[in-house]
Amino acid sequence: QVQLVESGGGSAQAGGSLTLSCAASGNIFSISTMGWYRQAPGKQRELVASIANIGITNYADSVKGRFTISRDNAKNSVYLQMNNLKPEDTGVYSCNADVNTYTAFRTYWGQGTQVTVAS
Repeated sequence: QVQLVESGGGSAQAGGSLTLSCAASGNIFSISTMGWYRQAPGKQRELVASIANIGITNYADSVKGRFTISRDNAKNSVYLQMNNLKPEDTGVYSCNADVNTYTAFRTYWGQGTQVTVAS
C-alpha cells in the first residue's frame, strides 16, 4: 500500500506565495511522474504541473512563470512553489504519483489540501 500526504495549503492574499509539499510512503520500488492537480468550486479537476523522475516538467498555461514544481527522489516527495497567487488559483490541490510497487504499477492520489487566495 502507498500513501500520499500533502501539506502546506492555506490562505494567502493575491500576489502572495504558498508552498505545497507531498510525500509518498509505503511499498515503493520507484516513482515515475509526480504531479499537482487542482479543482476549483464548480469546475473539473485540472493539471497544474507535473514532473518526471528525470526532471522534465510540464505546466498549465495559467501558472507558467508563477508556479514551480520540484521533487526530491530520495524522499519520494514533490513540491509546488506558488508565487504571485491570484484568486483564480483557489481550489483543492491534490498530488499524484505513478508508483511502481514490487507487484504492480498504478497511480496514487493524496487527500487534497485547500488553497484560498483572497483578492
